[in-house]
Amino acid sequence: MNSAIEEMELTPRRIVEYLDRYIVGQEKAKKSVAIALRNRIRRRNLSPEMAKEVAPKNILMVGPTGVGKTEIARRLAELVKAPFVKVEATKFTEVGYVGRDVESIIRDLAEAAVAMVKKRKIEEVQTPAAERAEQRLADALLPGSEKKPSMPDFMKIFGGGREREEAPQPAPEEERMRESTRRKLCTLLEEGKLDDREVEIDVTESQSVGIPLLGGAGMDSMGINISDMLGGLLPKKTKRRRMKVAEARRLLRAEEAEKLVDMDAVIREALEKAAEEGIVFIDEIDKVAARGGSGGGPDVSREGVQRDLLPIVEGSPVPTKYGTLNTDHILFITAGAFSSVKPSDLVPELQGRFPIRVELQPLKREDLARILVEPENSLLRQYTALLGTEGVELSFDDGAVQEIALLAERMNGEMENIGARRLHTMIDQLLEEISFDAPESGARSCPIGAEFVRERLAPLISDSDIRRYLL
Repeated sequence: MNSAIEEMELTPRRIVEYLDRYIVGQEKAKKSVAIALRNRIRRRNLSPEMAKEVAPKNILMVGPTGVGKTEIARRLAELVKAPFVKVEATKFTEVGYVGRDVESIIRDLAEAAVAMVKKRKIEEVQTPAAERAEQRLADALLPGSEKKPSMPDFMKIFGGGREREEAPQPAPEEERMRESTRRKLCTLLEEGKLDDREVEIDVTESQSVGIPLLGGAGMDSMGINISDMLGGLLPKKTKRRRMKVAEARRLLRAEEAEKLVDMDAVIREALEKAAEEGIVFIDEIDKVAARGGSGGGPDVSREGVQRDLLPIVEGSPVPTKYGTLNTDHILFITAGAFSSVKPSDLVPELQGRFPIRVELQPLKREDLARILVEPENSLLRQYTALLGTEGVELSFDDGAVQEIALLAERMNGEMENIGARRLHTMIDQLLEEISFDAPESGARSCPIGAEFVRERLAPLISDSDIRRYLL
Protein backbone atom coordinates (compact mmCIF):
# COMPACT_ATOMS: atom_id res chain seq x y z
CA MET A 1 0.00 0.00 0.00
CA ASN A 2 2.86 2.36 0.83
CA SER A 3 4.41 1.92 -2.62
CA ALA A 4 1.03 2.69 -4.23
CA ILE A 5 0.76 5.91 -2.20
CA GLU A 6 4.28 6.92 -3.17
CA GLU A 7 3.50 6.17 -6.80
CA MET A 8 0.36 8.29 -6.81
CA GLU A 9 2.32 11.18 -5.33
CA LEU A 10 4.54 11.23 -8.41
CA THR A 11 2.66 13.98 -10.18
CA PRO A 12 4.17 15.45 -13.37
CA ARG A 13 5.12 18.57 -11.41
CA ARG A 14 6.98 16.55 -8.78
CA ILE A 15 8.73 14.52 -11.45
CA VAL A 16 9.96 17.73 -13.09
CA GLU A 17 11.10 19.06 -9.71
CA TYR A 18 13.15 15.90 -9.21
CA LEU A 19 14.73 16.20 -12.67
CA ASP A 20 15.52 19.87 -11.95
CA ARG A 21 17.86 18.72 -9.17
CA TYR A 22 20.17 17.10 -11.72
CA ILE A 23 19.46 18.65 -15.12
CA VAL A 24 19.62 22.34 -16.02
CA GLY A 25 17.00 23.72 -18.43
CA GLN A 26 15.27 21.56 -21.07
CA GLU A 27 11.85 22.20 -19.50
CA LYS A 28 9.92 20.89 -22.50
CA ALA A 29 11.72 17.55 -22.45
CA LYS A 30 11.23 17.20 -18.69
CA LYS A 31 7.50 17.85 -19.01
CA SER A 32 7.17 15.32 -21.82
CA VAL A 33 8.86 12.49 -19.92
CA ALA A 34 6.93 13.43 -16.77
CA ILE A 35 3.63 13.07 -18.61
CA ALA A 36 4.74 9.76 -20.16
CA LEU A 37 5.66 8.44 -16.72
CA ARG A 38 2.42 9.64 -15.14
CA ASN A 39 0.43 7.92 -17.90
CA ARG A 40 2.03 4.62 -16.89
CA ILE A 41 0.84 5.18 -13.32
CA ARG A 42 -2.65 6.09 -14.58
CA ARG A 43 -2.76 2.96 -16.71
CA ARG A 44 -2.19 0.71 -13.69
CA ASN A 45 -5.37 2.10 -12.14
CA LEU A 46 -7.55 1.16 -15.12
CA SER A 47 -9.51 -2.03 -15.55
CA PRO A 48 -7.46 -4.92 -17.00
CA GLU A 49 -9.40 -4.76 -20.27
CA MET A 50 -8.77 -1.04 -20.72
CA ALA A 51 -5.17 -1.18 -19.47
CA LYS A 52 -4.36 -3.76 -22.10
CA GLU A 53 -5.33 -1.33 -24.85
CA VAL A 54 -3.34 1.68 -23.57
CA ALA A 55 -0.02 1.89 -25.41
CA PRO A 56 3.02 3.57 -23.84
CA LYS A 57 3.74 7.16 -24.91
CA ASN A 58 7.14 6.55 -26.44
CA ILE A 59 9.37 9.59 -26.79
CA LEU A 60 11.74 10.82 -29.51
CA MET A 61 14.27 13.40 -28.29
CA VAL A 62 16.05 15.60 -30.81
CA GLY A 63 19.09 17.57 -29.80
CA PRO A 64 22.89 17.81 -30.04
CA THR A 65 25.18 15.73 -27.86
CA GLY A 66 25.76 16.74 -24.28
CA VAL A 67 22.46 18.58 -23.67
CA GLY A 68 20.95 16.06 -21.23
CA LYS A 69 19.06 13.45 -23.29
CA THR A 70 20.64 10.41 -21.63
CA GLU A 71 20.61 12.02 -18.19
CA ILE A 72 16.86 12.69 -18.37
CA ALA A 73 16.10 9.06 -19.22
CA ARG A 74 18.49 7.67 -16.58
CA ARG A 75 17.21 9.92 -13.79
CA LEU A 76 13.64 9.05 -14.72
CA ALA A 77 14.40 5.35 -14.28
CA GLU A 78 16.13 6.03 -10.95
CA LEU A 79 13.13 7.98 -9.69
CA VAL A 80 10.66 5.14 -10.17
CA LYS A 81 13.22 2.35 -9.57
CA ALA A 82 12.46 0.87 -12.98
CA PRO A 83 14.65 -1.56 -14.93
CA PHE A 84 16.65 0.53 -17.37
CA VAL A 85 19.01 -0.09 -20.27
CA LYS A 86 20.79 2.34 -22.56
CA VAL A 87 21.93 1.19 -25.98
CA GLU A 88 23.27 2.78 -29.13
CA ALA A 89 21.39 2.08 -32.32
CA THR A 90 24.65 1.80 -34.27
CA LYS A 91 25.63 -1.34 -32.33
CA PHE A 92 22.95 -3.43 -34.01
CA THR A 93 22.54 -5.07 -37.39
CA GLU A 94 19.68 -6.68 -39.23
CA VAL A 95 18.92 -10.26 -38.26
CA GLY A 96 21.05 -12.69 -40.24
CA TYR A 97 24.16 -10.51 -40.27
CA VAL A 98 27.16 -10.45 -37.97
CA GLY A 99 26.53 -8.20 -34.99
CA ARG A 100 24.04 -7.78 -32.17
CA ASP A 101 20.38 -8.25 -32.98
CA VAL A 102 17.84 -5.84 -31.54
CA GLU A 103 16.20 -8.48 -29.33
CA SER A 104 19.37 -8.45 -27.22
CA ILE A 105 18.10 -5.08 -25.93
CA ILE A 106 15.19 -6.83 -24.25
CA ARG A 107 17.44 -9.60 -22.94
CA ASP A 108 19.64 -6.92 -21.37
CA LEU A 109 16.52 -5.37 -19.82
CA ALA A 110 15.57 -8.75 -18.35
CA GLU A 111 19.07 -9.06 -16.85
CA ALA A 112 18.79 -5.57 -15.35
CA ALA A 113 15.38 -6.38 -13.87
CA VAL A 114 16.57 -9.66 -12.33
CA ALA A 115 19.64 -7.94 -10.84
CA MET A 116 17.44 -5.16 -9.41
CA VAL A 117 14.89 -7.50 -7.81
CA LYS A 118 17.56 -9.90 -6.55
CA LYS A 119 19.46 -7.05 -4.89
CA ARG A 120 16.30 -5.96 -3.07
CA LYS A 121 15.47 -9.52 -1.99
CA ILE A 122 19.01 -10.00 -0.67
CA GLU A 123 18.71 -6.82 1.38
CA GLU A 124 15.47 -8.16 2.90
CA VAL A 125 17.14 -11.34 4.20
CA GLN A 126 20.27 -9.74 5.65
CA THR A 127 19.26 -10.41 9.27
CA PRO A 128 18.73 -14.20 8.97
CA ALA A 129 21.73 -14.42 6.61
CA ALA A 130 23.92 -12.72 9.22
CA GLU A 131 22.72 -15.19 11.88
CA ARG A 132 23.51 -18.15 9.66
CA ALA A 133 26.93 -16.71 8.81
CA GLU A 134 27.75 -16.34 12.54
CA GLN A 135 26.79 -19.96 13.13
CA ARG A 136 29.05 -21.13 10.31
CA LEU A 137 31.91 -19.03 11.63
CA ALA A 138 31.47 -20.47 15.11
CA ASP A 139 31.54 -24.00 13.67
CA ALA A 140 34.71 -23.19 11.72
CA LEU A 141 36.42 -21.83 14.85
CA LEU A 142 35.49 -24.81 17.02
CA PRO A 143 38.44 -27.07 17.91
CA GLY A 144 38.43 -30.21 15.82
CA SER A 145 36.46 -28.65 12.97
CA GLU A 146 39.09 -29.42 10.34
CA LYS A 147 37.77 -30.34 6.95
CA LYS A 148 37.40 -34.05 6.39
CA PRO A 149 38.25 -35.52 2.99
CA SER A 150 35.25 -35.50 0.73
CA MET A 151 34.36 -37.49 -2.32
CA PRO A 152 34.85 -35.91 -5.73
CA ASP A 153 31.93 -33.87 -7.00
CA PHE A 154 31.29 -36.21 -9.89
CA MET A 155 30.71 -39.05 -7.41
CA LYS A 156 28.00 -37.02 -5.69
CA ILE A 157 26.09 -36.78 -8.96
CA PHE A 158 25.68 -40.53 -9.03
CA GLY A 159 25.03 -40.92 -5.33
CA GLY A 160 28.50 -42.13 -4.51
CA GLY A 161 29.39 -42.66 -0.90
CA ARG A 162 25.88 -43.53 0.31
CA GLU A 163 27.03 -46.84 1.64
CA ARG A 164 29.86 -45.37 3.66
CA GLU A 165 29.68 -45.79 7.38
CA GLU A 166 28.51 -42.74 9.25
CA ALA A 167 31.03 -40.98 11.49
CA PRO A 168 30.82 -42.03 15.15
CA GLN A 169 28.66 -39.76 17.31
CA PRO A 170 30.47 -37.83 20.09
CA ALA A 171 29.77 -38.70 23.69
CA PRO A 172 27.11 -36.62 25.48
CA GLU A 173 29.67 -34.93 27.72
CA GLU A 174 31.86 -34.05 24.75
CA GLU A 175 28.83 -32.70 22.90
CA ARG A 176 27.89 -30.49 25.89
CA MET A 177 31.43 -29.08 26.04
CA ARG A 178 31.41 -28.33 22.32
CA GLU A 179 28.05 -26.59 22.55
CA SER A 180 29.28 -24.49 25.50
CA THR A 181 32.41 -23.51 23.57
CA ARG A 182 30.27 -22.75 20.54
CA ARG A 183 28.05 -20.36 22.53
CA LYS A 184 31.11 -18.53 23.85
CA LEU A 185 32.49 -18.21 20.35
CA CYS A 186 29.17 -16.78 19.12
CA THR A 187 29.28 -14.16 21.88
CA LEU A 188 32.85 -13.19 21.01
CA LEU A 189 31.92 -12.99 17.32
CA GLU A 190 28.98 -10.71 18.05
CA GLU A 191 31.24 -8.42 20.07
CA GLY A 192 33.78 -8.30 17.22
CA LYS A 193 36.61 -9.59 19.43
CA LEU A 194 37.64 -12.25 16.93
CA ASP A 195 37.65 -10.10 13.78
CA ASP A 196 41.45 -10.19 13.42
CA ARG A 197 41.70 -13.93 13.98
CA GLU A 198 42.29 -16.20 11.00
CA VAL A 199 39.86 -18.96 10.08
CA GLU A 200 39.51 -21.54 7.33
CA ILE A 201 36.14 -21.69 5.58
CA ASP A 202 34.64 -23.32 2.51
CA VAL A 203 33.42 -20.75 -0.01
CA THR A 204 31.40 -21.51 -3.12
CA GLU A 205 33.17 -20.85 -6.39
CA SER A 206 31.21 -19.23 -9.18
CA GLN A 207 30.54 -21.55 -12.10
CA SER A 208 29.72 -20.14 -15.47
CA VAL A 209 31.00 -22.16 -18.36
CA GLY A 210 29.85 -20.61 -21.62
CA ILE A 211 28.87 -22.76 -24.59
CA PRO A 212 29.13 -21.37 -28.10
CA LEU A 213 25.81 -21.82 -29.84
CA LEU A 214 25.45 -21.93 -33.56
CA GLY A 215 22.61 -21.60 -35.93
CA GLY A 216 20.52 -18.76 -34.51
CA ALA A 217 21.33 -15.08 -34.80
CA GLY A 218 22.07 -13.63 -31.42
CA MET A 219 21.71 -16.91 -29.55
CA ASP A 220 25.14 -16.53 -28.06
CA SER A 221 24.09 -13.34 -26.34
CA MET A 222 21.34 -15.11 -24.39
CA GLY A 223 23.92 -15.97 -21.76
CA ILE A 224 23.29 -19.70 -21.65
CA ASN A 225 25.82 -21.69 -19.64
CA ILE A 226 26.24 -25.26 -18.45
CA SER A 227 24.80 -24.59 -15.02
CA ASP A 228 21.64 -23.08 -16.50
CA MET A 229 21.15 -25.90 -18.97
CA LEU A 230 21.56 -28.65 -16.38
CA GLY A 231 19.26 -26.91 -13.93
CA GLY A 232 21.58 -27.18 -10.98
CA LEU A 233 22.40 -30.86 -11.55
CA LEU A 234 26.08 -30.16 -11.12
CA PRO A 235 26.99 -29.71 -7.45
CA LYS A 236 28.41 -26.42 -6.28
CA LYS A 237 32.18 -26.41 -6.24
CA THR A 238 33.73 -25.13 -3.03
CA LYS A 239 37.22 -23.97 -2.20
CA ARG A 240 38.98 -24.00 1.17
CA ARG A 241 40.25 -20.50 1.97
CA ARG A 242 42.07 -19.00 4.95
CA MET A 243 41.24 -15.41 5.89
CA LYS A 244 40.46 -13.03 8.72
CA VAL A 245 37.14 -13.50 10.51
CA ALA A 246 35.90 -10.06 9.38
CA GLU A 247 36.41 -10.98 5.72
CA ALA A 248 34.96 -14.46 6.24
CA ARG A 249 31.85 -12.95 7.82
CA ARG A 250 31.28 -10.76 4.75
CA LEU A 251 31.65 -13.69 2.34
CA LEU A 252 29.46 -16.03 4.37
CA ARG A 253 26.72 -13.42 4.76
CA ALA A 254 26.60 -12.97 1.00
CA GLU A 255 26.56 -16.73 0.48
CA GLU A 256 23.78 -17.33 3.01
CA ALA A 257 21.71 -14.46 1.62
CA GLU A 258 21.94 -16.06 -1.83
CA LYS A 259 20.63 -19.33 -0.38
CA LEU A 260 17.67 -17.62 1.31
CA VAL A 261 16.49 -15.89 -1.86
CA ASP A 262 13.91 -17.75 -3.93
CA MET A 263 15.24 -17.24 -7.45
CA ASP A 264 12.06 -18.53 -9.08
CA ALA A 265 10.10 -15.77 -7.31
CA VAL A 266 12.79 -13.25 -8.23
CA ILE A 267 12.56 -14.14 -11.91
CA ARG A 268 8.75 -14.00 -11.94
CA GLU A 269 8.72 -10.57 -10.30
CA ALA A 270 11.58 -9.30 -12.49
CA LEU A 271 9.90 -10.29 -15.75
CA GLU A 272 6.66 -8.64 -14.64
CA LYS A 273 8.50 -5.50 -13.54
CA ALA A 274 10.42 -5.28 -16.82
CA ALA A 275 7.24 -5.77 -18.86
CA GLU A 276 5.21 -3.19 -16.94
CA GLU A 277 7.82 -0.64 -15.82
CA GLY A 278 10.91 -1.19 -18.00
CA ILE A 279 12.53 1.78 -19.76
CA VAL A 280 14.71 1.37 -22.86
CA PHE A 281 16.80 4.32 -24.04
CA ILE A 282 18.03 4.02 -27.63
CA ASP A 283 20.62 6.66 -28.46
CA GLU A 284 21.90 7.71 -31.87
CA ILE A 285 18.69 6.66 -33.59
CA ASP A 286 19.47 9.23 -36.27
CA LYS A 287 22.51 7.16 -37.32
CA VAL A 288 20.22 4.40 -38.60
CA ALA A 289 17.92 6.75 -40.53
CA ALA A 290 18.13 6.77 -44.34
CA ARG A 291 19.36 10.11 -45.62
CA GLY A 292 16.93 11.99 -47.74
CA GLY A 293 14.56 9.07 -47.73
CA SER A 294 16.40 7.48 -50.61
CA GLY A 295 18.77 4.61 -50.84
CA GLY A 296 19.85 1.85 -53.04
CA GLY A 297 17.95 -0.90 -51.29
CA PRO A 298 17.98 -2.27 -47.76
CA ASP A 299 20.89 -1.32 -45.54
CA VAL A 300 21.67 -3.68 -42.63
CA SER A 301 23.06 -0.80 -40.63
CA ARG A 302 20.11 1.53 -41.19
CA GLU A 303 16.69 0.58 -42.46
CA GLY A 304 17.25 -3.07 -41.59
CA VAL A 305 17.81 -2.13 -37.96
CA GLN A 306 14.75 0.13 -37.93
CA ARG A 307 12.52 -2.63 -39.26
CA ASP A 308 13.89 -5.06 -36.67
CA LEU A 309 13.25 -2.51 -33.95
CA LEU A 310 9.64 -2.06 -35.04
CA PRO A 311 8.23 -5.36 -33.63
CA ILE A 312 9.70 -4.88 -30.16
CA VAL A 313 8.55 -1.24 -30.04
CA GLU A 314 5.06 -2.24 -31.22
CA GLY A 315 4.97 -5.06 -28.70
CA SER A 316 6.06 -8.64 -29.12
CA PRO A 317 7.22 -11.61 -27.01
CA VAL A 318 11.01 -11.87 -26.77
CA PRO A 319 12.68 -15.05 -25.45
CA THR A 320 15.25 -14.56 -22.70
CA LYS A 321 17.08 -17.09 -20.56
CA TYR A 322 14.59 -16.30 -17.77
CA GLY A 323 11.50 -16.78 -19.90
CA THR A 324 9.48 -14.80 -22.41
CA LEU A 325 9.31 -11.03 -21.90
CA ASN A 326 6.49 -9.17 -23.61
CA THR A 327 7.37 -5.65 -24.77
CA ASP A 328 3.82 -4.26 -25.15
CA HIS A 329 4.11 -1.79 -22.28
CA ILE A 330 7.83 -1.08 -22.10
CA LEU A 331 8.58 2.64 -22.44
CA PHE A 332 10.96 3.36 -25.31
CA ILE A 333 12.86 6.64 -25.38
CA THR A 334 14.96 7.35 -28.47
CA ALA A 335 17.32 10.23 -29.07
CA GLY A 336 19.57 11.64 -31.74
CA ALA A 337 21.18 14.84 -32.96
CA PHE A 338 19.46 14.66 -36.37
CA SER A 339 22.01 17.08 -37.83
CA SER A 340 22.22 15.48 -41.29
CA VAL A 341 18.85 13.69 -41.30
CA LYS A 342 15.36 14.47 -40.05
CA PRO A 343 13.00 12.45 -37.83
CA SER A 344 10.85 12.07 -40.95
CA ASP A 345 13.69 10.04 -42.52
CA LEU A 346 12.90 7.18 -40.15
CA VAL A 347 10.63 4.52 -41.60
CA PRO A 348 6.99 5.67 -41.24
CA GLU A 349 5.95 2.70 -39.13
CA LEU A 350 8.65 3.47 -36.57
CA GLN A 351 7.86 7.18 -36.54
CA GLY A 352 4.28 6.39 -35.63
CA ARG A 353 5.40 4.53 -32.52
CA PHE A 354 6.96 7.65 -31.01
CA PRO A 355 4.03 10.03 -30.60
CA ILE A 356 5.84 12.39 -28.22
CA ARG A 357 8.59 14.39 -29.87
CA VAL A 358 10.59 17.03 -28.13
CA GLU A 359 13.53 19.18 -29.19
CA LEU A 360 16.28 19.86 -26.68
CA GLN A 361 18.00 23.21 -27.01
CA PRO A 362 21.77 23.68 -27.42
CA LEU A 363 23.48 24.89 -24.26
CA LYS A 364 24.36 28.57 -24.00
CA ARG A 365 26.89 30.20 -21.70
CA GLU A 366 24.26 30.79 -19.00
CA ASP A 367 23.28 27.11 -19.10
CA LEU A 368 26.89 25.96 -18.88
CA ALA A 369 27.50 28.22 -15.88
CA ARG A 370 24.45 26.80 -14.10
CA ILE A 371 25.53 23.23 -14.88
CA LEU A 372 28.82 23.90 -13.09
CA VAL A 373 27.20 24.84 -9.78
CA GLU A 374 23.45 24.14 -9.55
CA PRO A 375 22.79 20.36 -9.88
CA GLU A 376 23.21 18.07 -6.90
CA ASN A 377 26.79 16.83 -6.89
CA SER A 378 27.57 19.34 -9.64
CA LEU A 379 30.84 19.23 -11.50
CA LEU A 380 32.61 21.79 -9.31
CA ARG A 381 31.33 20.11 -6.14
CA GLN A 382 32.74 16.80 -7.37
CA TYR A 383 36.22 18.24 -7.99
CA THR A 384 36.14 20.16 -4.70
CA ALA A 385 35.27 16.96 -2.80
CA LEU A 386 37.92 14.90 -4.62
CA LEU A 387 40.75 17.29 -3.82
CA GLY A 388 39.34 17.82 -0.34
CA THR A 389 40.38 14.24 0.45
CA GLU A 390 43.99 15.43 0.01
CA GLY A 391 43.50 18.48 2.25
CA VAL A 392 43.25 20.90 -0.68
CA GLU A 393 40.45 23.44 -0.26
CA LEU A 394 39.20 24.50 -3.68
CA SER A 395 36.94 27.51 -4.03
CA PHE A 396 35.58 28.89 -7.29
CA ASP A 397 34.32 32.47 -7.36
CA ASP A 398 31.57 33.59 -9.71
CA GLY A 399 34.10 35.11 -12.10
CA ALA A 400 35.82 31.73 -12.55
CA VAL A 401 32.49 30.01 -13.20
CA GLN A 402 31.51 32.56 -15.82
CA GLU A 403 34.93 32.40 -17.50
CA ILE A 404 34.86 28.60 -17.74
CA ALA A 405 31.35 28.75 -19.21
CA LEU A 406 32.40 31.45 -21.69
CA LEU A 407 35.41 29.45 -22.90
CA ALA A 408 33.36 26.24 -23.13
CA GLU A 409 30.73 28.02 -25.22
CA ARG A 410 33.47 29.35 -27.48
CA MET A 411 35.03 25.92 -27.95
CA ASN A 412 31.64 24.34 -28.70
CA GLY A 413 31.09 27.01 -31.33
CA GLU A 414 34.50 26.72 -32.98
CA MET A 415 34.88 22.93 -32.74
CA GLU A 416 32.54 19.96 -32.48
CA ASN A 417 29.64 20.90 -30.19
CA ILE A 418 29.75 18.35 -27.37
CA GLY A 419 27.63 20.36 -24.96
CA ALA A 420 28.25 20.04 -21.24
CA ARG A 421 30.86 17.32 -21.81
CA ARG A 422 33.24 20.10 -22.78
CA LEU A 423 33.22 21.26 -19.17
CA HIS A 424 34.78 18.00 -17.94
CA THR A 425 37.71 18.34 -20.34
CA MET A 426 38.31 21.99 -19.53
CA ILE A 427 38.24 21.54 -15.75
CA ASP A 428 40.60 18.58 -15.99
CA GLN A 429 43.07 20.82 -17.82
CA LEU A 430 42.42 23.69 -15.42
CA LEU A 431 43.17 21.66 -12.30
CA GLU A 432 45.88 19.39 -13.70
CA GLU A 433 48.81 20.87 -11.73
CA ILE A 434 46.81 21.20 -8.51
CA SER A 435 45.66 17.56 -8.77
CA PHE A 436 49.22 16.38 -9.47
CA ASP A 437 50.78 18.24 -6.52
CA ALA A 438 47.94 17.63 -4.04
CA PRO A 439 49.31 14.49 -2.28
CA GLU A 440 52.64 16.17 -1.42
CA SER A 441 51.50 19.77 -1.00
CA GLY A 442 49.65 19.28 2.30
CA ALA A 443 46.59 21.15 3.48
CA ARG A 444 46.18 24.42 1.68
CA SER A 445 43.60 26.77 0.25
CA CYS A 446 43.27 27.18 -3.53
CA PRO A 447 40.99 30.05 -4.51
CA ILE A 448 40.27 30.00 -8.24
CA GLY A 449 39.21 33.16 -10.02
CA ALA A 450 38.71 34.34 -13.59
CA GLU A 451 42.38 35.32 -13.97
CA PHE A 452 43.57 31.84 -12.98
CA VAL A 453 41.18 30.29 -15.54
CA ARG A 454 42.46 32.56 -18.31
CA GLU A 455 46.12 31.89 -17.44
CA ARG A 456 45.64 28.12 -17.54
CA LEU A 457 43.23 27.76 -20.48
CA ALA A 458 43.85 30.73 -22.77
CA PRO A 459 47.15 29.33 -24.18
CA LEU A 460 45.43 26.01 -24.97
CA ILE A 461 42.48 27.72 -26.63
CA SER A 462 44.60 30.08 -28.73
CA ASP A 463 46.70 27.20 -30.15
CA SER A 464 44.44 25.51 -32.70
CA ASP A 465 46.67 22.43 -32.96
CA ILE A 466 46.81 21.79 -29.22
CA ARG A 467 43.15 22.44 -28.47
CA ARG A 468 42.14 19.96 -31.14
CA TYR A 469 43.53 17.20 -28.95
CA LEU A 470 43.14 18.58 -25.42
CA LEU A 471 39.89 20.54 -25.47
